[in-house]
Amino acid sequence: MVNDTIAPSRTDRAPRRLVPAAILALMCGAQFIVTLDIAIVNVALPSIRNDLGLAPSDLQWVVITYGLMLGGLLLLGGRAADLLGRRRMLLLGLGLFATASLTAGLSDSFAQLVLSRAVQGAGAALTAPAALSILVWTFPEGAARTKALGIFGAASGSAASVGVVVSGALTDGPGWAWIFFINVPIVLVLLALVTKYVPPDGIIHRGPADIAGAITVTGGLMAIVYGIDKSVEHGWTASSTLGFLIGGGAALAVFVLIEYRAAEPLIPSSMFRRPALNAANLTAAMVFASFFATIFEASLLMQQGLGYSPLRTGVAYLAIAATALVMAGGVAPIVLAKVGAGWTLVLGESCAAAGLVWLARVPVHAHYWTDLFPGFVGLGIGVGLSLVAVQVAAFIGIPESVSGLAGGMVETAREIGGALGTAIVASVALAVSGTVVGVPDPAALTDGFRRGSLVAAGFAIVAVITALTVVRRAERSAARTAAMLVEAH
Repeated sequence: MVNDTIAPSRTDRAPRRLVPAAILALMCGAQFIVTLDIAIVNVALPSIRNDLGLAPSDLQWVVITYGLMLGGLLLLGGRAADLLGRRRMLLLGLGLFATASLTAGLSDSFAQLVLSRAVQGAGAALTAPAALSILVWTFPEGAARTKALGIFGAASGSAASVGVVVSGALTDGPGWAWIFFINVPIVLVLLALVTKYVPPDGIIHRGPADIAGAITVTGGLMAIVYGIDKSVEHGWTASSTLGFLIGGGAALAVFVLIEYRAAEPLIPSSMFRRPALNAANLTAAMVFASFFATIFEASLLMQQGLGYSPLRTGVAYLAIAATALVMAGGVAPIVLAKVGAGWTLVLGESCAAAGLVWLARVPVHAHYWTDLFPGFVGLGIGVGLSLVAVQVAAFIGIPESVSGLAGGMVETAREIGGALGTAIVASVALAVSGTVVGVPDPAALTDGFRRGSLVAAGFAIVAVITALTVVRRAERSAARTAAMLVEAH
């Protein structure tokens, strides 16, 4: 059997003694910029549509393409980090991300913008699991790693919320292209600092990478999302809708067959025998499905239904951003220490579900403080608590040799959940409103938003049930195992 781990050397162990704080800051910065670009386009969508002359149905693809490429290739990115070197993949991913950000900002057509977003997603797919793997490897399991993962989760959770605020300011100021241009200098600084503070990878024992698995899972997911999108225009029984849905399902079936027969599969079957990781993946998917779908719909509602400017829309999201930041950075570590990841997820997603149900009752010409603000706060509490708890739950009992893959699985679940959630909620909203996203019909937009919010609340409820039934059981099992090991010694 091929040894597919990165063997630690004296150089590898240096950061644990010398610069763990610097590495933590850099990995949080990398995760922040990757997550930021999932959300940052939402407020700019109406401006992008007007400048590039896009069809209303094109809008969600500006968001979804990035998420699907990121989610579909994250497992390959995690595997590459384990096989080819964590730092090497981090630098390559950041380089691709910066280049694609530049071309996205220069886009003068839908094709160029979507292609740039796809390359951005590929770069992010190399960056995110490598950053998480470096973090997990730097801090030993226990209180130090829990604290580091809490900060890392706070960076991720706050980035998703801060993205919509920054998007409003940039779109109303220098223009929507700057939501992409701003990445370039930030990433260049990160590249320089990573080269300085993160030591080179040690001895690497290379093994095969499952390229076929990565292609089939990404293609299958994109086909399914495209089929969901087509259902709005042509209906669920149309040949075009069914063709893409069946084709996507067939590609995913081929993916499963490839994984079963591959000597070095993208996802070893042993990874699916880890209850805490599986539950964390499902919960992460539901958290992002509800969050990003709501951001997508709320951005259109506020600008095209309520007449908000991009800047005012961005400021409106401060309720989510500030709440998520406080929860993730200050409250979540305390709650985690007292009740564990399972109950933290239950609390967080219950608050998110309550906030989304509140949003499902907004009237036409809704008022911000009475109709939107309470729901946004509930969603911010949920995101802030849940993302930190998911990170902790996912790494219960994970060995260092597959930490990159585990990180890739968690990120995959998040991004695919966000992309599918956006597609499903957008489709439900369009079907209910009887119009097309982008048409400024306040009554239709509000009706669609209300139904979409109920679907998003359903995602949050699934996360609550998963945390109660699976994460809690995995935590109790881990606690019993730890107690037995202590007794044995």
